[in-house]
Amino acid sequence: SITEETVELLEPYLGMEDYNLETAKKVCGNVAGLCSWTQAMAYFHGINKEVLPLKANLALQEGRLAAAQMELNNAQIQLDEKQMELDQVQAMYDTAMKEKQALLDDAEACRRKMNNATALIEGLGGEKHRWTASSKSFQNEIINLVGNVLLATGFLSYSGPFNQEYRNLLLQLWKKEMDNSKIPYSNDLNLTGMLVDNATVGEWNLQGLPNDDLSIQNGIIVTKASRYPLLIDPQGQGKIWIKNKEKNNGLQVNGSFNILYVFVISHHS
Repeated sequence: SITEETVELLEPYLGMEDYNLETAKKVCGNVAGLCSWTQAMAYFHGINKEVLPLKANLALQEGRLAAAQMELNNAQIQLDEKQMELDQVQAMYDTAMKEKQALLDDAEACRRKMNNATALIEGLGGEKHRWTASSKSFQNEIINLVGNVLLATGFLSYSGPFNQEYRNLLLQLWKKEMDNSKIPYSNDLNLTGMLVDNATVGEWNLQGLPNDDLSIQNGIIVTKASRYPLLIDPQGQGKIWIKNKEKNNGLQVNGSFNILYVFVISHHS
């Protein structure tokens, strides 16, 4: 309740030399307390005059601080929400980038495969005509298979006792009969190539069989015919071949040099 006017009225008294606690004590103890109190109140008023604006400003700043803090909290909430959305979008982006990279890798792999396939197709393009011709040849072989098998079985069954000239004559006669009966067969039929492969013929040659056509045909008849063959072998070539051929099967030979009895010991016995 102290006002500025009251303090101004006190100023003349406060400035007097004898207006102090020590002098007042000499006069009256109660007066001394009142003197000290008035000095303190005047001093308090001076200090409080500076403090009150500060308190008001403090209250104002605290209000601003509270408002700013509320705004900060709201902003932090929004920031957290946006950060969450950003994290979700970032995860979607990372997933999309992985899918993109996977698609790029697949596309590159497909591109390589296409290039390889194109190169292969271009490289095999020249084989088209040969494959077409081979397909036609296979089709003709299927058509002529019955006649070819008939000629092969006839050769195995009936050509054994004859020399090369009569064997060729038999084949010509059989072909003539097949033409009359309209049985298809291959005009360029090679009975040797049909009944045995080159690897087997090479093995026979290493075992001592001569390499001429008649000897190879005899070897086919010996190995392919269902009946036991009778070998007329004045030069002993057939005997040498059989001995070498059946050596690993436990062949046993008895008798004189010119007569051969063959006993083959194997799992077929």
